[in-house]
Amino acid sequence: MTTTRIVLVRHGEAQSHVEGVVGGRRGCTGLSELGRRQASALRERLDRTGELGEVHALYASTLPRASETASIIAPAIGDLDVVERDDLREFDIGPEGDGLAWEELEQRFPTPDVWTPFHHHVPGAETWAGFAARVGGALDEIARAHRGETVVVACHGGVVEHSFTAFHGRGMTGWLGGVLIQNCGVTEWQHQERPEMPWVKERTWSLVRHNDHSHVPTS
Repeated sequence: MTTTRIVLVRHGEAQSHVEGVVGGRRGCTGLSELGRRQASALRERLDRTGELGEVHALYASTLPRASETASIIAPAIGDLDVVERDDLREFDIGPEGDGLAWEELEQRFPTPDVWTPFHHHVPGAETWAGFAARVGGALDEIARAHRGETVVVACHGGVVEHSFTAFHGRGMTGWLGGVLIQNCGVTEWQHQERPEMPWVKERTWSLVRHNDHSHVPTS
């Protein structure tokens, strides 16, 4: 039986979060001091437990808070090179919103009462449906490229949320909500190929754990 494991790690606390600004391409400046401690705590746990076994690839979003998290945990999983992918970025708020204080963003572009898949909250921003399609495409490409292997992906809360769309078929009805992910929380999906059960779909994924963050310091 061939097992593919996709292990999603949300980044540590971001400096943009501490400063209260939108952390897109311009606004993201990497991890805060606490965020670096959180990523280091995850590295220490993975090194101590060896729970991931052999990891074959380490991917990260191109946003600094995610790529920095990947670099910190890399020594615990074989000191792999970090492969950055732009399609693993967080929801793109667009150039008009990126780098603004969240309070200013809300004043200039009030959040709609109802999120819809095709709504542009800010001019030039992604739609929620477009974000879900981007994330789903990235995760599918990674899974197909690493059939039967274990892969770690350092990414964002929105990417973890939409892994439920990609792997569990939850609909793109807007913000998913209720899918909470702590900084440096671990979410793991597995796919097992069952030749003796041909009626099982090719892409039937199981959620093994979600938001596993017992290792993470909060202050």
